[in-house]
This record gives sequence, structure tokens and C-alpha cells, in this order.
Amino acid sequence: MKYLFWIGCTMMVMTGIARQTSPAPLSQQMARTAMQLWPDSFLLQNDKVAKWRYDQGVILKGVEAIWKQTGEGKWFDYIQRSMDFYVQNDGSIKGYKAEEYNIDHVNNGKLLLLLFQVTGKDKYRKAATLLRDQLRTHPRTSAGGFWHKKIYPSQMWLDGLYMGQPFYAEYASIFHDDTAFADITRQFSLMERNARDPKTGLLYHGWDESRAQQWADKQTGHSPNIWGRALGWYGMALVDALDYFPDTYAGRDTMKAILQRFAKAVTNVQDPVSGLWYDIPDKPRETGNYHEASASAMLVYTVAKGVRKGYLPASYLVKARKGYEGIKKEFLQHNGDQLDLKGTVSVSGLGGTPYRDGSFSYYMSEPVVVNDPKGIGAFILCATEMELLEAPKTGAGKTVLLDRFFNSEKRKDAGGKNDYWHYTWTEWSHPGFAFFGNRFNKYGAKLANLDVAPTAENLRKASVYIIVDPDHVKDNPQPNYMTPEYATVISNWVKAGGVLLLMGNDSANCELKQFNLLAGKFGISFTDVSRNMVKDDVFSMGEVTVPAHNAVFKQRRMFLKEISALSVKAPAKALIEDKDGVIMAVATYGKGRVLVVGDPWLYNEYVDGRRLPASFDNLGAADDLAYWLLKQAKK
Repeated sequence: MKYLFWIGCTMMVMTGIARQTSPAPLSQQMARTAMQLWPDSFLLQNDKVAKWRYDQGVILKGVEAIWKQTGEGKWFDYIQRSMDFYVQNDGSIKGYKAEEYNIDHVNNGKLLLLLFQVTGKDKYRKAATLLRDQLRTHPRTSAGGFWHKKIYPSQMWLDGLYMGQPFYAEYASIFHDDTAFADITRQFSLMERNARDPKTGLLYHGWDESRAQQWADKQTGHSPNIWGRALGWYGMALVDALDYFPDTYAGRDTMKAILQRFAKAVTNVQDPVSGLWYDIPDKPRETGNYHEASASAMLVYTVAKGVRKGYLPASYLVKARKGYEGIKKEFLQHNGDQLDLKGTVSVSGLGGTPYRDGSFSYYMSEPVVVNDPKGIGAFILCATEMELLEAPKTGAGKTVLLDRFFNSEKRKDAGGKNDYWHYTWTEWSHPGFAFFGNRFNKYGAKLANLDVAPTAENLRKASVYIIVDPDHVKDNPQPNYMTPEYATVISNWVKAGGVLLLMGNDSANCELKQFNLLAGKFGISFTDVSRNMVKDDVFSMGEVTVPAHNAVFKQRRMFLKEISALSVKAPAKALIEDKDGVIMAVATYGKGRVLVVGDPWLYNEYVDGRRLPASFDNLGAADDLAYWLLKQAKK
């Protein structure tokens, strides 16, 4: 018996060690490599000073994706530290010269927009606006396409679409510059029209409207060859810019159609054996041609994200998975504790001094290196996208509807528009629900808002309906209160199979009396008893530990403050009790399910890793809750 006991203890210890030492996802391993190489600025070999370079922006967009998935503050801190090296308090950018009209220099603006949205610091807005202002006067072709650089007159390169358009689209979305979307659509359409090979559907690296360049075809103006990374830039630009296009804008369909043609063309030249792409993708048998890491990562990212966002058919996932397996097999190399990326061509361009003629031999002459920043950034983006695919798609075909009627607080946003901000899907600052929304997206669900009173009709297509912290007059001079009629509509929807999440707050910050008209339908009441009244930043005062074998949550240490304690009777049951009180409750009601909690504890402030100590796991709880809600939903 002692021997068996020793074996059991040993197995438990070894299991614990295995959990502690299990490797981090590849995206995070590669991001750590980047942080080791460029801890606080971006100094490349042969540079005397750190420069404002687009390469850094590619890496940091990958790090941003990791932060949004993990909620670990170190990733955000790295982004902010990296940008703060350049961005001065007055919003000026060290090393940036607008008069150069270099489209590459716009790329890092995406990180400035992130920092502005999360922190609200005006220096980031000012810096981003400098880059947006460059686009207002940036030289263009006769049809309106941005030149790649002032020193490359009349030329558009595929690279430039990635450098300028996703930032342009995001800026337009934040500041309500809706006229910009027609211009953005035009940029992609012009490049496709002028650089597309009619036989293969692939796009040539560059196009010279003037036909003056030695590399330009005198009839078409396009460059002699199709370059893999240029295709990657264009593809990533398409799926990233589409993130910000209004659903109702007609150009959105134009962009999706371009992406669909593009995806078909590039997957046609994917190496069927390795799943990778060659540096010159349409000439795989040409002597000297080789599989190229950055192009392969970019194209896998494009295809995988295109499927996840619904722009491409799910059948393309086979292509993405094969490409990702090829990348892992051929390009990844462990060097002690560091993960390295082999196989990235350092640079390839057109024209300039010494002159680059765009010939096949020119492309083959450029050095292939380890840990090129463009390759590292592309791999991090690719890996985060592929890691998302591993989550079960419990929410596929389901819609999570967030109330903006009972909580309808508005304020002027960055563009001066009076808009919703409290517990909303698109708000990245502390009061928003952007991280919580990402949990539903992870499982394949669609997010939507309900800005008007609930009716049987507007709830009909919802799988999950969330009401958070209803307003009282302190929040909103004209609050929309819960009524018996609204409560009946909602409870009938639940009875028919809907899944309802009610998140209250303490009585000083939430209207509870009317809200209880709805909660009471399920045997639950929010009380005036306030719990976990945390003083200053004594976070331990808000600790709630989830015990093992909970029906919704894994065993976690959560933080909830200023909770309205719940009163529970049949058909409801307590889900989490703490200090002799009920904090969360669940109920089965007809064919539907209800979960009620006395605090909206999953807003960004307590899940994004920027404030709460890492020992708490609110983001993990958000993940558990999103999965459970979607699992309960039958449609």
C-alpha cells in the first residue's frame, strides 16, 4: 500500500510539473524572441540609431493579437514601451518626416490607434493624426492610387497596401471619416486592375503608371515577376482593412470579392507537398527558387483569417493548415530557450540605387536570413490565427446580443459623435467589454447590439442575450427601466430556448428594483446588500474562489468588487456562494437557461492584465462563461 501511495504521489507531482513546464504557444515563443532582440526600440544591424520602421509594426501587431487573446499585461506593456521610444509628449514622432511621403512610415500608426483607444492619452491621437495627414497630401497616380514613395514617382507596390490601408481604415472607423472607405476600396481595386496576371490571377510586385522604369513592361506597366512576400502584404492588407469597413458599405462586397479571387489564385500556386510558397510563387521549378518563410506565414494568415471572419469558404482551412504545418517543419528552429525563424528574404524591391530590375536573378540575389523582423512579425500573426482555430466552434451560427437600451450611457467619442461606451463590444478602455466579446468570437459566435426595447421579433435571432448594469438617473437623465411588459417578452424568449445573462452591480451604481421584475421571473433577486467593498487597491478584498466541479467555471481565483448579493429560490440554484452569500445563480426556465451575477466583473479593467494582479484569472472566467453560454444555446 505504501508503494502504491508513493506511486500515486509521484504521478501527481509529475503531472504538476508537466503543467508548469508545458511549452507556451508558438506565437508567444516567437514574440519572446522579438522582445529579446528589440527590448525597447528598433535598432537593426548597421543602424547607428533606432529608426521609425514599418517592420516593427508588423511584430507589434502580432504582439497585440497575443495580448487580446491572453489578457497578459506584459504584451501590452511591450507595445507601449516600444512606441513610447518614438512618440513624444507633444505627439511628434522621433525620426518621422512627413515630407518624405513614404507609405511604409504609416504602418506603425495602427499601434498608435490601439494605444489611444486603450489609454486615452492624447499624444497617441496626435501622432496617429500626423500619419493620417500624410495620406491627405500623399502623391497619387492619375486614378488616385498612392505612390509607394515620393522617390518612386507614379509607382504602386503591393507592399504599400499593407503599409497604408489598414491604418487608414481603422482611423476612418474611429474618427467617423466614412468617405475614406471609398478611397481605400479604390486603392485595392487599382492595384488588382493594373497588376493582375490574367492567366494566373496573381498580382505582380509593382506597377508603374508612367512606364518610365526599366523594370516596367512598356504595355502594362507591371514589374517582371510575382513576388511571394508582396502577395502576402496585399492579402494581409485585405483581411485587416475589412475589419473596419461598415457592414452597410457597398465597397465591403468589392473588397471581399477581391479577397476571394486573390485566395483562389495564391492557393493554386501553394506547393502541394510542403504547403509552402516559393519566393517567386509561379516559378517553382526555376533554378535557385526556394520556399520563403514570410510569404508563407502571411498567406496562411490571410487565408485563415479570411475563413474565420466569414470572407472565405471553410474549405480553405485545409490550405491554411497544410501551410502552417510546413512552416513549423521547415522554418522553426529552437536555439536553447529561443525560438528562431529561418528562411526569410531580407528585402526585395524595385528600382533605387543600386538599381533593382525585378528580374528573377535579382530576387534570388537577395540574402535569406534568420530572425528577420518581417518574418517574425508575420509568423506571430499567422500563429495566433492558427491557434484560434484550435478552439471548439461552439458558437458557430450563433449570435450574442448585447443590450444597449437598459444601459444606454453615451458620451462623445474620439470623432465627436455621441455614442455608447459603457460595457460595449468595441470599447477597449477600462469600461468596455471588448475582451469579453473576444471570448465569444474565439468560439465562432457573432456579436450584435440591441439599442431599442426588446421585442419577440428582435430577440428571435439571438442565441444569447446579455443585459448589464441597467441605468438609473445618476447614469442617464432619461433611463429606460425594465417593465413588466419587457420582462414578459424576455422571459418568453428564454422559455422558448434563449440563454440570458444578467449582470447587476451594487445598488449605488445600478437600478435594481425594476431589474428584479425580470430576474424575479427566474426565482432570483438582486438585493441591496453590497459585498466585497474593496478599499483602494487591496484586491484581496474582492477575491472569490471558484471551487472544483463548478457547473460553469473551472477552478479559478476571481476578482469581483461591489457586488449585489443575490436572493435565490426555485427554480433558481446558487452557482457560487462566498462568505455565506450567493454571488451567482443559474436557472432552467422552459427550454432556456439563465445566469445571474451581482457584478459586471468582466469589463476590460479587470481582464486586460493592466491593473489586476496576475494571480487573479478573470479572463479565464470570461472564457468559461462564454463557452458555457454558447453551449447552452440551441441555435
